[in-house]
Amino acid sequence: MTVAETAGQAAALAGPLTIETLSDARRRIADAAQTGVLDLSQVQALDTAGAWALVSAQRQAVAAGRELRLANLSDAQRQLIETVTAAFPEPEPKRREIPGRPGDGLANLGQDVARGLSTALQGLAFLGEVVAHLAALVLHPTRLRLTPLFHHMQEAGWNAVPIVALMGFLIGIVLAFQGATQLEQFGAEVYVVDLVAIAILRELGILLTAIIVAGRSASAFTAAIGSMKMREEIDAMRVLGIDPIDRLVLPRVLALVILLPALGFIASIAGLVGGGLMAWIDLGITPGMFRTRLLADTDVSHAIIGLVKAPFFAIIIGVIGCHQGMQVSGNAESLGSHTSRSVVQAIFLVIVTDALFSIFFAVWGL
Repeated sequence: MTVAETAGQAAALAGPLTIETLSDARRRIADAAQTGVLDLSQVQALDTAGAWALVSAQRQAVAAGRELRLANLSDAQRQLIETVTAAFPEPEPKRREIPGRPGDGLANLGQDVARGLSTALQGLAFLGEVVAHLAALVLHPTRLRLTPLFHHMQEAGWNAVPIVALMGFLIGIVLAFQGATQLEQFGAEVYVVDLVAIAILRELGILLTAIIVAGRSASAFTAAIGSMKMREEIDAMRVLGIDPIDRLVLPRVLALVILLPALGFIASIAGLVGGGLMAWIDLGITPGMFRTRLLADTDVSHAIIGLVKAPFFAIIIGVIGCHQGMQVSGNAESLGSHTSRSVVQAIFLVIVTDALFSIFFAVWGL
């Protein structure tokens, strides 16, 4: 393949323009394309690869704001170039992009919504499956294995007592201190007892306990089941006729359902102790006065309302943690992604559920 200058500032290509000479021909075509006209009268042979090189050079010239014309083509050469041009892929139109997110903004939004709905539907289906197994367990209690149940009760419940108690104690101190600072302005320091008692017994005690348990247990459930999924142990269980829901999910969910109310009660008691201590130090309200005010003005219904939420929070945390573990694929990146996702989803749904309970109790005047 050679290039020769001709009259009129045109470049003539000579020799075969085929796949065998394509590498050299593309360089020569690129040099000759600067003239704006390529004379193909001396091209001895042209195949699809050569036609592709010529069409590519034309498109590059157009992209650069120039024109490249092919002159003196034979009928066979023109027909081949037209065929290649028609089959040439069209460049995709440039899409509007959201900063920091590739692709079309509306398409990204639609994909996120579709992915969220799909995840929600899968979670509901998994919840239905767990409820069905729980119903079967009521009819056949011998299917429940007590050893894993007690193990998870210890891991998710007993081992969480120190951090839950400390959290409740500190929250009680903070509430009493902040409440005293504000109520002192109105000479109503004694009402700090009511503030601490109602806030902790009704809302903060069980809510913060559920958030802590979601961070501890939901991630632990996802990591344990996800690791088994990566090692194909769950597939092996199914091959052996062992239902993973019965052996892996139900003990974890039931352990949380049994222990979360107890953890919430411990957090509430610790919160009252912390609030009473701060009220004694900051306001001079003695423990006896604090106890008397607590029993006189705080109804037991506040504690019941707080503890009623615990089983629902436990089901949410257990089901989400186990479901995300079941979704893990065969790599460590997927395990980490689903572990963090389980914590976020569990905490989010716990807070949403608590808000719904608050609206429900407010509507019914409880």
